[in-house]
Amino acid sequence: MNRPRSSLVFVRPRLWRGRRPPGRCPAPEPARPPSDLAGRNSNMRPISFPALLLSVALLAPAPVALAQDDMRSQAVRFAAGTSGTTITDTIVGRESVAYMLGAEAGQRMVISLNASNLATYFTVFGPGQAPGGEGLANSEMIGPMVPDLNRFDSVLSTSGEYTVLVYMYRSAARRGERSDFTLDISIVGERSEILHGDFADGLQGGPDFLAVRTATAGGHINLRDAPSTGATVLTVAKDGTVLRNLGCRMNEGRRWCQVATLADPGIEAWAAGDFLIEASGGDGVATQLPDMVPVPEVEDVLVPGTAFNATGMISCVRSADAPMQECNFGVIRESPGSGNGSVTIDWPDGGSRVIYFEAGNPVSFDQSQADQGLSMTVTRTENDMNIVMIGSERFEIPDAVIWGG
Repeated sequence: MNRPRSSLVFVRPRLWRGRRPPGRCPAPEPARPPSDLAGRNSNMRPISFPALLLSVALLAPAPVALAQDDMRSQAVRFAAGTSGTTITDTIVGRESVAYMLGAEAGQRMVISLNASNLATYFTVFGPGQAPGGEGLANSEMIGPMVPDLNRFDSVLSTSGEYTVLVYMYRSAARRGERSDFTLDISIVGERSEILHGDFADGLQGGPDFLAVRTATAGGHINLRDAPSTGATVLTVAKDGTVLRNLGCRMNEGRRWCQVATLADPGIEAWAAGDFLIEASGGDGVATQLPDMVPVPEVEDVLVPGTAFNATGMISCVRSADAPMQECNFGVIRESPGSGNGSVTIDWPDGGSRVIYFEAGNPVSFDQSQADQGLSMTVTRTENDMNIVMIGSERFEIPDAVIWGG
């Protein structure tokens, strides 16, 4: 039977079960992955590339809750002559805390976190890095800098400011869980005579002139014979005083700058960098500064006629529906440079409140019979201000009040 050439013929294929068609050689088996060669009876199947990417994404650590509105910052300061400190704090839900401190290349930084919530971790950011970007190490990923979970231990290669961000996993943060934690931070090892690894030349290459900026108008800072809050006070400099910058170093977790007064003859000393801002040394800058008043070589001085090392005014509120007002205060520093002491605040309409500090942190207050049941909370702002809430009372206490500068 003849068929047209354009016709198509469909042939039903024969299915061969259990044996190959006669006269044909078996097709070569495709190459097996190494994991499949170990056992030819394995049930593993090849994974497609998109599926592999999905699997990796699912196994990746949960992202950090880093909403900027929920992140607060706190400057870390070591007591005079010490190389570390212990911080006790709490985060709830999407809150995170960025602890900032200074260190130099060649020193060893050790950080340990102990938290009530196991979903709590921290990330260390080096100079020039910031939360939201890449950091040096994450405490949940064991590696060269993280010998164990929630422990960082490394010799630093860069001099500058470091940030330790404490947070909770997004899942725990989303559920509004709470984490009470302690963070131990230490920086050990002597500073070298010559500064190494200065990030962006930020310590040794700063401006030629610096000006004193205190938290309260009319305040002053101490100029010391060494970069430490425990060093001898050589003189004091009032708010607005212009000083020549001779270079800065890191010590006790903070930046210290070696400065010289513009008077003739000048005095060379060390000032805490927290209270210094860039200034101009051009026209209009005084070269004779009567504000540089020598004081006896003592750790701290008393305000004449009082039992306080310093007095002044801070912002305060006595009740929730009252406006912000100014209250007189007096501070007693138990051991200069330790951050220990007490601040007494006098209410304009009578009465007072005493707040006690340890290592620069407000830790307790005087309680009368009427104060039973009142709780105290402390929040720190980026400009080194302690916001202390005692019931409905609010106090804004700068670091300079307890540390002295």
